[in-house]
Amino acid sequence: MNVLECTGLVKAFDDLVAVDGVGFNIAAGETYGLLGPNGAGKTTTISIISGILEADAGRVVVAGNEITTRTTTGNAEIGYVPQDIAIYPDLTARENLRFFGRLYGLSKDRLARRIDEILEVIGLTDRRDDRTDEYSGGMRRRLNIGIGLIHEPSLLILDEPTVGVDPQSRNSILESVETLGTAGTAVLYTTHYMEEAERLCDRVAIIDAGKIRAEGTRRELVQLMGQKDTINLSVVGSAHKLADALAVVDQVESATAVEGSVELLVEGASSLLPRILEVAQASGVGVSGVGVIEPNLESVFLHLTGKALRD
Repeated sequence: MNVLECTGLVKAFDDLVAVDGVGFNIAAGETYGLLGPNGAGKTTTISIISGILEADAGRVVVAGNEITTRTTTGNAEIGYVPQDIAIYPDLTARENLRFFGRLYGLSKDRLARRIDEILEVIGLTDRRDDRTDEYSGGMRRRLNIGIGLIHEPSLLILDEPTVGVDPQSRNSILESVETLGTAGTAVLYTTHYMEEAERLCDRVAIIDAGKIRAEGTRRELVQLMGQKDTINLSVVGSAHKLADALAVVDQVESATAVEGSVELLVEGASSLLPRILEVAQASGVGVSGVGVIEPNLESVFLHLTGKALRD
């Protein structure tokens, strides 16, 4: 079942079309990434989906409820975590969560339970009673995510939640996000960090200049380009002999001997590797090392847009 369905979203600011026909859906328990550079239309898109910004055209439905700037039914199904941190610095984490939970109308018992659950998810249980102006930037961002989750939304929208944080805090934020899908929450995650999209997202939409250029799993996006995986075998013995033996294996596109190693161009390296090692053993050529290179979203983005992600 789809938690989010949006179709044909369009938004222009004077002569600038910021969102141009954007549409996609997200199922329960799925993390969906909007991957694109700054200015691609990511924030405008999620502002429309969350009911903050009115679209010029298109439709948004969350948990069966249409969402616009004028609707109220269904808005509680959305948790929105903006780029800017929205917490009260003179309150503790527990007090911040209690305040926002009351705004959503949570009962006393339910709110107490949710506060404990959220503090565990975002890794702030031990610091729950410290004022948040004593927190690091990463801790404040994790609390920001917790506030978006306090009312148990069907859809959580995260707008570049790791911008400006240190690597350790960034990893903690990503770990928190990874737990959400297993809990059944649909997550819309915008980022311009390629590695975050590859780590977190079940499906990714590549957005540029307000248009979705391609959508799918990492593997599906790579297949759109027709790119193959590369396997490099370090060998003990005749590399040419092993290359000849592997050249006839199904799914091996090419096999090239290069100075004590064999480089293979293949389809589906992970599933094919056991067969390749069997052939190597049968040929009498030893393999001392294996390296696998899979095409990534960086190469897909470059192919589709003609520019690097951070251009």
